[in-house]
Amino acid sequence: QVQLVESGGGLVQTGDSLRLSCAASGRTFSSYAMGWSRQAPGKQRELVAAIAAGGRTYVADSMKDRFTVSRDNAKNTVYLQMNSLKLEDTAVYYCAAGRLYATVVTGTGDYWGQGTQVTVSP
Repeated sequence: QVQLVESGGGLVQTGDSLRLSCAASGRTFSSYAMGWSRQAPGKQRELVAAIAAGGRTYVADSMKDRFTVSRDNAKNTVYLQMNSLKLEDTAVYYCAAGRLYATVVTGTGDYWGQGTQVTVSP
């Protein structure tokens, strides 16, 4: 069982940066692939980024020039650095963990956090 707690969301203006964090419980964090997805009001959830246990990363094409995913296994934490935020980045951002990178990178996961709200204003 893995419990995930996201933090770092908030209200920002266009062009600002935010770093989201996802803290995981358990001693096997380093063996999990981790992912970030988001869901905007009235829209389907979409994958934002993923990072494998070994460090391989994926960021969705529409965000790869602005977002970076990383992990610190010593802190059981995965991060999403978001720069040059746009209005369309407004969403609830969810952290996910999965045994298989192939699962997480498709936007699914074995465990999910409660989400953190990111709101970008003009």
